[in-house]
Amino acid sequence: MPRPTTPRLSPDAIRRAGLEIIDADGLEELSMRRLADRLGVRAASLYNHVRTKDELLHEIADGVMADVDVSGFDVDWPTGLRTWARSYRAALAAHPNLVPFLATGPDRRENALRRADAVHGGLTRAGWPQRYATMIGASTKYLVVGSALGSFAQGFPDDAEVYDQRFPHLNRAHLLREHAAEIDHDSFELALSALVDGLHRLYREVARDG
Repeated sequence: MPRPTTPRLSPDAIRRAGLEIIDADGLEELSMRRLADRLGVRAASLYNHVRTKDELLHEIADGVMADVDVSGFDVDWPTGLRTWARSYRAALAAHPNLVPFLATGPDRRENALRRADAVHGGLTRAGWPQRYATMIGASTKYLVVGSALGSFAQGFPDDAEVYDQRFPHLNRAHLLREHAAEIDHDSFELALSALVDGLHRLYREVARDG
């Protein structure tokens, strides 16, 4: 009788399976035991590839950050900010359960640090002082992470009776849920445009001479 085969493990397979658990059930549901069950192996086998759950989370998060596009800074800083923000939001929106972990910062994650370096470098090359480049990066991240944490429009009940005379200015709020995707997208674009437009005005005041 041939020996039963053990599924071949790889770092990519482990990360994919871990992300699938997070996407489906949330961060708190990821454990090494559950991950091993999903992969059809013993939990001890995982430790040949990843030392701890925290290390695995960092690797998963870094894989998600690999999809974030910072190439727009090769064109100019406004293009870079818009491209970065939109692709960053898309990456987070694809994995909303991972957003609280991603929001903590790049830590030692290679892809996250490379993108932070590209953003900061793109801004300082364009003439932004170091301090402002840091604040612009932080401000953009606040905008992106905030928009990815949840839907504004879906937070309103779709029951018209909720909005009686006590809330006269919300008499159409029950319609928000039906158009949530459009409203959330357009709201993000409005905020991003306002940020970039405001930065254009500030740039004339603080940017270094080229």
